[in-house]
Amino acid sequence: MRENHPWLKRITKLGLILMVGVNMNACAGLPGLGGTSWKEEVLLHDGSKIIVERSQIREGRHMIGQGPPIKEHTITFTPPGSNKVITWKDDFTEDVGRARFSLLALDILNGTPYIAIQPTSCITYYKWGRPNPPYIFFKYVDQQWKQISLAEFPVEVKRPNVLIDTYGHGDVDRAVSSGFVSAASAKEINSSLKQEELKTILRTPIDRQGACPPPTGPDGLPIPINMMGEKISSWPK
Repeated sequence: MRENHPWLKRITKLGLILMVGVNMNACAGLPGLGGTSWKEEVLLHDGSKIIVERSQIREGRHMIGQGPPIKEHTITFTPPGSNKVITWKDDFTEDVGRARFSLLALDILNGTPYIAIQPTSCITYYKWGRPNPPYIFFKYVDQQWKQISLAEFPVEVKRPNVLIDTYGHGDVDRAVSSGFVSAASAKEINSSLKQEELKTILRTPIDRQGACPPPTGPDGLPIPINMMGEKISSWPK
C-alpha cells in the first residue's frame, strides 16, 4: 500500500488542478460574474446583417441578493466594405456608480455608423439635458463618435436592434453565455420589455410624468434645465 501513496497524491493533486480550471472557465462565461463577452448578430435597416463583438464588466456596490451592476460595456464592429474596426465604450463614473447608458441601436447608413443610447439613471438623464424622447444619438465621423440631434438621426432606423437588457437573468444569461446571440434571439428577448421607447425609436415626446422629475435647489424650486444640461459634442476617447 505504501508504494501506491505517491500515485494517490499525484492523482489527488491533478484532480484539484482540473477542478480549479473548470471553475475558472465556468466563472469566465457567466454574465453575472466579473467580465463576459459574446458575438451578436445585428439586423440593419436595409435587411443586411453584421456580426459585432460585445463585452461587459459587472462590478461595484449592490444590494444583498442582487448581482453587481454593469460597470462598463463595449461594442466593437467593422462596417461592411471597410477594414476599420470601430468601438463604442461606456465607462464607469463615480457620480453614477455604474455604466451610464444602455445601448439601443447600432446601424450604418451610407457607410456612416450611428448609435442610439438611453441614460440608465436620473443623474445621467439630467447631465445630458433631460431629452424627450429619452435618447441620445451619435454618429461616427472623423474617427470619433459625435453627438447629433434626433432630427439628424436617420429615419430609416426605426427600432432597437441589439440586445438591450444585458444585466443577466434567465434568457439573457443563456443567450450571452452561449457566446453568440442571433438577431432573432435579441428581438425575442427584447420583446419582454414593456416601455414604448424600447420597442421603437420614438420621434415625438412622451409622457414621462414621475420619471426623473426636475431636480430642485435649496429653495425647493426646480433648477433650470440649462444649468443641468451638458451638451457633449463628442464621445470621450
